[in-house]
Amino acid sequence: MNKPTTPPPAANFIRNIIEADLAAGKHATRRWGGRPGLATVHAAGQPDQAKIRTRFPPEPNGYLHFGHAKSICLNFGLARQYEGRCHLRFDDTNPEKEEAEYVQSIIDAVRWLGFDWQNETENNLYYASDYFDAMLACAEYLISAGHAYVDSQTADEMRVKRGTLTEPGKNSPYRDRPAAESMELFRRMQAGEFPDGAHVLRAKVDMASPNINMRDPAIYRIRHAAHHNTGERFCVYPMYTFAHPIEDALENITHSICTLEFEDQRPFYDWLLERLAEGGLLLRPLPYQYEFSRLNLTYVVLSKRKLIQLVEEGHVCGWDDPRMPTLVGARRRGYAPEGFKLMMERIGISKSDSLIDYSLLEDCMREVMNDLDERRVAVLDPIKLIITNYPEGKTETCHAPNHPLKPELGKRELPFSRELWIEREDFREIPEKGYHRLYPGGLARLRHAYVARCVGCEKDENGKVTAVLCEYLPETRSGTPGADSVKVKGTLHWLSIAHAHAAEIRLYDRLFKTTAPGAESGDFLADLNPDSCRTLNAWLEPSLQDARPEERFQFERHGYFAVDSDSRPTAPVFNRAVSLRDSWGKSG
Repeated sequence: MNKPTTPPPAANFIRNIIEADLAAGKHATRRWGGRPGLATVHAAGQPDQAKIRTRFPPEPNGYLHFGHAKSICLNFGLARQYEGRCHLRFDDTNPEKEEAEYVQSIIDAVRWLGFDWQNETENNLYYASDYFDAMLACAEYLISAGHAYVDSQTADEMRVKRGTLTEPGKNSPYRDRPAAESMELFRRMQAGEFPDGAHVLRAKVDMASPNINMRDPAIYRIRHAAHHNTGERFCVYPMYTFAHPIEDALENITHSICTLEFEDQRPFYDWLLERLAEGGLLLRPLPYQYEFSRLNLTYVVLSKRKLIQLVEEGHVCGWDDPRMPTLVGARRRGYAPEGFKLMMERIGISKSDSLIDYSLLEDCMREVMNDLDERRVAVLDPIKLIITNYPEGKTETCHAPNHPLKPELGKRELPFSRELWIEREDFREIPEKGYHRLYPGGLARLRHAYVARCVGCEKDENGKVTAVLCEYLPETRSGTPGADSVKVKGTLHWLSIAHAHAAEIRLYDRLFKTTAPGAESGDFLADLNPDSCRTLNAWLEPSLQDARPEERFQFERHGYFAVDSDSRPTAPVFNRAVSLRDSWGKSG
């Protein structure tokens, strides 16, 4: 069987930038102190062995979703490709929103996707909160150099003076506060003398800038709140726009890759790092920020607010519900991490916003699962088949390949007996034109076993077919010289009733029935797909008896299935990750 031609990777403009930087030796003079730190730490270190450094910096305030997978694959993938390092950094500067539970879930998700931040010499897992002392040093330098001041206006007063997109802002009455006075107030803020909101520390940039982000942004605020990592040691916390560039510089990041909503913040990113480098706190070359378009998928919502609503209102069964576009949900559903990587290669990296059809993700999953997953037999809508001329009590062993394209994986045993389960759709009393399975007088092959001739059926008092009756042709056993002596067009899957075991099957589909949930109705919940999960009681082949959670198989004819975390040896549960083909069509 010939595999389809694999499309080449799509364009990735950041790869082009990195290759140009490497060719020019832009980062060749960097030194690495063995740990994140200010200029003194790195100046005392050795030349950085990592040709580039990137980072994935999630805030630990929720579970990662499909959009994060794009950033993970991009940052870790580039570091791997160009002999660099990618840091996993928890951007935990907000004490009121972050939890240790999310830290572990993020670690698990990154590793599940196949990436790591450790090698033989470095463990690049960091917490922004570990840099609070360095950030305070940077803030105090800015005050002393006249680049920052403590503002004592109320939040409403600052908002009014900030201006609009068409009108410049107005200077705070505290903008020219002497540096010594601002320093004293800032240290008193750190000592806990003031309530929340009494003062903020602002960078002194340009209140007339057309970019609102440059109009003296707040860089520190008072928050009397315990932090998951630092406890109650601090009562002032840095703003993200201040912390983020400093974190990058402390970690020696070369390419700080963000989504497009951070593009307007890049001028302040550059301004801040330049001021700190001028003061000798940071070494050059400095990090540089690059922006790319975030992932947008049809049939999906990735808004954290909407995902929280789905969970809290009970529309789904938690963050790991297999219908949720979270990585914990994808993992439980049975999606393959390799499928996410393949999709990211296919869609490429650009600055142009585009809507990706969910079918592309499903196609990528099918492609990698077809290659990776062993085959098994399951009967999802069973009807009994009785082979009337097969001896009662007899059992023989048939053999089926574990993977048709990988003979090295060997074969497994399938017991064959007089009474079998087959799919209900594999029998018709009155067949339609072109039907090649079982019907009275018709022949079909029982896969890996014999050709069988249908001789009738049994019905209950309501006329419903309860059993199909067949005779087998003994000379046609698969793998023997007589296997091809009788030509048939139909092939059926089957399971020995005496040897099959029962399981719950969950058939998952898209959570929403429209390509853009809520776009027309204004209420995304109105577009929930009522058929996004169906539950069946099915029969599985004996070899699946010992399958463990997250193991995945192709159920022949039905799709790709994974063992659910709810599964127990006495009550197995399998989730359908994706069907064998796209039932929605390319346009949905």
